[in-house]
Amino acid sequence: MSTTSPAMSIAPPDSNRLHLPTLSIEGFRGIDSLSISRLGRVTLFSGENGVGKTTLLDAVRVYAARGRSTVLSQLLRSHDELIEYTDDDGDQVLISDWSALFHGRRASSGRYISIGTDTEGDRLRIEISSDVSTQMDFLEEAADGDIFALKVLYKDWAAHYIPFSPSRISKRRGSSGQPESQLPPAIQCGSLGPGLPSNRAMAQFWDKVALTDDEYRAVDALNLIFHDRVERVAMIGTGNDHETPLYFRYYRPYRRAVVRLKGEEDLQVPLKSLGDGAVRMFCVALALANCRDGFLLIDEVENGIHYSVQQDFWKMVLQSAQENNVQVLATTHSWDCMAGFATAAAANEEVDGAHIRLERQGGRMRAVEYSEEDLLVAAEQGIEVR
Repeated sequence: MSTTSPAMSIAPPDSNRLHLPTLSIEGFRGIDSLSISRLGRVTLFSGENGVGKTTLLDAVRVYAARGRSTVLSQLLRSHDELIEYTDDDGDQVLISDWSALFHGRRASSGRYISIGTDTEGDRLRIEISSDVSTQMDFLEEAADGDIFALKVLYKDWAAHYIPFSPSRISKRRGSSGQPESQLPPAIQCGSLGPGLPSNRAMAQFWDKVALTDDEYRAVDALNLIFHDRVERVAMIGTGNDHETPLYFRYYRPYRRAVVRLKGEEDLQVPLKSLGDGAVRMFCVALALANCRDGFLLIDEVENGIHYSVQQDFWKMVLQSAQENNVQVLATTHSWDCMAGFATAAAANEEVDGAHIRLERQGGRMRAVEYSEEDLLVAAEQGIEVR
């Protein structure tokens, strides 16, 4: 689970307007060109393995961060897209392979990435630029004289630069060199991957909702599975599972979620002992509260959620997304997930849901868009839309 860094300046919300009512992506990773004419408050993406569903979520994350180098680096490192360079001391170091961001993995002057709405003026643009000497006087010049950069543009904001050299890299390189106040405000953006989040991530999300109404919503989400048996949830311990060495975990407490169940008031039951579905449901509810006025990206949303609670799960997501002004984009391979989403979306006329199937034709990605009514008919008739 990850969220926009707290240090980032966050854009103020614009009423209840969707940040991305439409989506246009060009030149980003495996996506040469993609246009989607309508996104909903909650949008569910399906498609075969390798079609580019996760890449689409990555693109939205980059858009939300306004191309900040920290998020780009995190994205590349999460995919092990690293390259070995020699630093100024002659040491071999691993750094982000910026070329992997571009379609075809080619980084040459004039290539660009564009992510945003179908309106030309509301797109983030990332270009390969070699004409950066005047803007980057804070850098030491590479031994061969080559200095390249990612030039990041958004609306009327001044361009910011993320430097790199094709041959050698200076220890001073790797960031834009600009204070956050000079960059476009980011949009709050949280993400849940296919796997379960760490205790540390859960604790960070929990701390922001403790003693608020959102705490009760997280408990309600658990009770979709446990039929009102869960009474309370708490985070206990003083450390976290990332910072505590494995051989100390038996002796030092780390922060973890525990629940109190009806009829077992004297016991603290570890949340993780209740199964992956309980953890997944709990974390989605917390993430919806933490991503207010922003995005929540969920990859393989069906993981751990039993087919019998899919409709109630999506009812919770749709309602919480509307109340917290969160735009949710999720991916799935599951027919039961899509059927549950279709039924819940059709029953909630106040919240706009959309289903989009991504597919490849001749190597190019295209989007097949379904309305709530189309998806409901498909679910009822057993029409394949995955």
